[in-house]
Amino acid sequence: MKTALTIAGSDSSGGAGIQADIKTMTANGVYAMSAITALTAQNTTGVYGILEVTPEFLANQLDCIFTDIRPDAVKTGMVSASSALIEVIAQKLTQYKAKNLVIDPVMVATSGAKLISDEAIETLKGKLLGLATLITPNIPEAQVLSGMDIRTAEDMERAAKAIYEAYGCAVLCKGGHQLNDANDLLYSKEGARWYHGRRIANPNTHGTGCTLSSAIASNLAKGYSLDEAVERAKAYISGALAAMLDLGKGSGPMNHMFDLKGTFAE
Repeated sequence: MKTALTIAGSDSSGGAGIQADIKTMTANGVYAMSAITALTAQNTTGVYGILEVTPEFLANQLDCIFTDIRPDAVKTGMVSASSALIEVIAQKLTQYKAKNLVIDPVMVATSGAKLISDEAIETLKGKLLGLATLITPNIPEAQVLSGMDIRTAEDMERAAKAIYEAYGCAVLCKGGHQLNDANDLLYSKEGARWYHGRRIANPNTHGTGCTLSSAIASNLAKGYSLDEAVERAKAYISGALAAMLDLGKGSGPMNHMFDLKGTFAE
């Protein structure tokens, strides 16, 4: 069995973070492992507390994983609000020559609120992004990484190209935020490719970013090309949304296990 590692925060409500990652990886047919950067107290209505692990403990987790069950792919999610944990992650991924690294650069919320400090953003840009196979920014994050304002599909293409050239890794610029809805743009050494998703009228979208990046990492672990991994991940997340799970009082989770017969586990 192929293996995948998520380096991210815990979501106590199970819809995002490592819980979403583990469910997604399992549904996509790989063995899931986790290195936890922070505990969060949260539910579908918001985040009510964050308790970060120490850099030493994060390093210990990563050493234990890479020296025993080596991951075939790695995804990072919420890495830290500060720089120290990002530096540990970059150091350990370099030390162990990690492959198939998918980075979900969790910097800016859908609401536009900044989630990490300016110092941490600079550490992320300077030490971690250059190691990635793929980064998956949303529109606000792509604006931060490119230094460009994104208002049109053409802006997305220009920003994605700028990020690709700056960090030397492929970029999946996610639509949404009233721009292109479910259409995402992959910019890689092959150039630009649009993935046209179906718009699903489901307000329960908690954890979509975590789920997409984990599904891509799972498919890379199984040996699919980057194009195929993105395409399969998009189909998986569409199915999870279309299952129309409705839990909680806010923006609820998706049904990660909508297809237990294993279409996506192949």
